[in-house]
Amino acid sequence: MLVHPSLPPLHHLPDSLPLDGAVRIELESGVPIFRASATVQNRILMLLEKQQLEALTEAEEQELDAYEEIDDYLSFVNRTIRNLAFAPNS
Repeated sequence: MLVHPSLPPLHHLPDSLPLDGAVRIELESGVPIFRASATVQNRILMLLEKQQLEALTEAEEQELDAYEEIDDYLSFVNRTIRNLAFAPNS
């Protein structure tokens, strides 16, 4: 399956990512916006705090990198949705 060239590909998901409840949807000005759940945000925060105190394990580094990819992906999706929602009617 080919991915649209402007859509950033996700290479893998972190094993710690819960399959249910990983993403929540919020409305901003009537537009659905996708955000990481509190559980996922807490895990990312824990990894970032640990990273400031000591070196992360290789697995933790990979997990944090995967969360960054997901964040980039959700940001892209949210920008696309906002652009479509607020684009002038053609």
